[in-house]
Amino acid sequence: MKHTNRLSQETSPYLLQHCHNPVDWYPWGTEAFEKAKKENKLVLISIGYSACHWCHVMERECFEDEEVALYMNAHFVNIKVDREERPDVDMIYMNAVQLMTQQGGWPLNCFTLPDGKPFYGGTYFPREKWLWILGKLVEMHQDEPEKTREYADKLTQGVQQSEWIKKNEKAPVFNSGILHETLERWANGFDHENGGPNHAPKFPLPNNYQFLLRQDFHESDERLQNHTETTLTKMAAGGIFDHLSGGFCRYSVDALWKVPHFEKMLYDNAQLISLYTHAWQKTKKLWYKHTAELTISFVLDELTSTAGAFYSALDADSEGEEGKYYTWPDNELYEVLGKDYDTASRYFYFDKKAHWEEVDKLILLRNENAHWDEKYLALIQTLKNHRENRVRPGLDDKSLCSWNALMIKALAEAYVAFENPKYLDAAEKAAVHIVEQMTNKDGKLLHAWKNGEAKIDAFLDDYAFTIAACIHLYETTFKSRWLQEALRLTHLTLKDFYDEDSGFFWYTPAHQTDLIARKQENTDNVIPASNSVMAHNLFRLGELYGRSDFSEKSRAMLNNIIRFIPHYGSGYSNWAQLLQNQIYPFYTVVITGENAEPYRKELAKHYLPHVLFAGGNEDFDLPVLKERLSPEKTVIFVCRNGACLLPVHTVKEALQQLRT
Repeated sequence: MKHTNRLSQETSPYLLQHCHNPVDWYPWGTEAFEKAKKENKLVLISIGYSACHWCHVMERECFEDEEVALYMNAHFVNIKVDREERPDVDMIYMNAVQLMTQQGGWPLNCFTLPDGKPFYGGTYFPREKWLWILGKLVEMHQDEPEKTREYADKLTQGVQQSEWIKKNEKAPVFNSGILHETLERWANGFDHENGGPNHAPKFPLPNNYQFLLRQDFHESDERLQNHTETTLTKMAAGGIFDHLSGGFCRYSVDALWKVPHFEKMLYDNAQLISLYTHAWQKTKKLWYKHTAELTISFVLDELTSTAGAFYSALDADSEGEEGKYYTWPDNELYEVLGKDYDTASRYFYFDKKAHWEEVDKLILLRNENAHWDEKYLALIQTLKNHRENRVRPGLDDKSLCSWNALMIKALAEAYVAFENPKYLDAAEKAAVHIVEQMTNKDGKLLHAWKNGEAKIDAFLDDYAFTIAACIHLYETTFKSRWLQEALRLTHLTLKDFYDEDSGFFWYTPAHQTDLIARKQENTDNVIPASNSVMAHNLFRLGELYGRSDFSEKSRAMLNNIIRFIPHYGSGYSNWAQLLQNQIYPFYTVVITGENAEPYRKELAKHYLPHVLFAGGNEDFDLPVLKERLSPEKTVIFVCRNGACLLPVHTVKEALQQLRT
């Protein structure tokens, strides 16, 4: 290679993509900022991720260009950041760019002073505009340094203060009127024909539909049921879903769920597995079951390491072209399917409706009315076999703690719904991997793992999602080790992340000092906010352990956020689910005795979002089990607010109690 820079020593697939750029890239760290201070140079912090299409485009147009690189190297200290390895860095500079431009995205390019304080930024820039901007910034730095410093100081102050929420000192008032107001406003933006929001692009946002599924469960709201089922059906039929191998792409650029950005991310697919699993439990629609199971197959086949950890993503591009692996020229489909072409056209749209950009290229769109039968399965296997001869998209083979935890939870939920032991085996293997391979000598989590090495102190989302996964594994298996691990990690999280002044958790641990701001993540997005997940964890552990301190912290967090929920339901949907726990009946179901596990499995076939499970025959320090263990006859206790109804001995009786 003509050029090799410092990124060649990194493990991140995204950073390694740039290790032969002529740009003299530095990884995030003190070396780059010390050089900038010593030479009084501006710093470029360029952030992206390996599966990002526009990151690849900007690399080709700018960072592989010798003239551009020469100017960047002469006038800037250039830092490349993998947003997935360092979400804390991305959070700060994305916030800065959003404050400056009211928009964000990746690639993210933020210019800072030598001390890391931002003063200019944006997303994708074509070559000529990039060179013009570089020149203007150098000129401004030389001619107006005081003005640049003043703006950077003010912007940094804005970053430090934005999204920080003042503690609500008023007593909590939780009622259904808050949710009704939220839904009235939110429903104005529903797309009733195609599902999702009434605009493009469309992101799946699984947590939104978890909330809507549950609200319909509590209120029997036909409007919510229709919107949610329309959304799930349209997504599973659209181009955003890979009908051959399974798995969802990150988002659709149009309102029809037709044309995706073709990257496939672990975090999306983990949450969508959970969503379609719950939709199956609620509706018993086979399409939802098939969608969940095919997506699980994709993750287990294509995103799972031999160690049991889950990889991060598949790229959008192959052979330098977005979506080339997934799209089909008309003539190729005809040649591959042969005499089955007409039959296949009853399952998929092969007409103008499926065309993408070029007239002769199609995206597979499924006919919603076609059956998922043996002929369909044979057709998709034929197409899949042919597609596997193409050049595959690149794999991001690092494993992230938080994303792995999302997948563990999804597999545990799918196991109890579909009774496939392979799902539980994969979930427990991945959980053991986190405990044994992504934990340091002090028992604290590490954020990223690759090639047998774990690194980077974990962030709040790593702890929050791992705690949630451990709780769900306990509910699934009744093995005490998982609940005890959840409790241990919760104590660590309270020690290293909790902020008494606000009642929320910081995103970064107390000992981390390499950032210009310490942030809190409170708004639910494609992934729920780490604070909302911790609030759920504290609620559930409070119920199981009888810990009023946990319960009160959870209530206080919800009370701090409650005023925002009605104005932006989509952005607070995980918080809204916590509110559902407070408003509607919430139960702890304790199952003990020789048939505890089969009874648990039988109950879990039902959609029970308002139930927390405990039980088994293992005697350990858990208050909800005290004096309820039954070595022989199986007993079910349905409990609420610390009190239990009369014990019953059949699943049917327990379900009747849960409906009263």
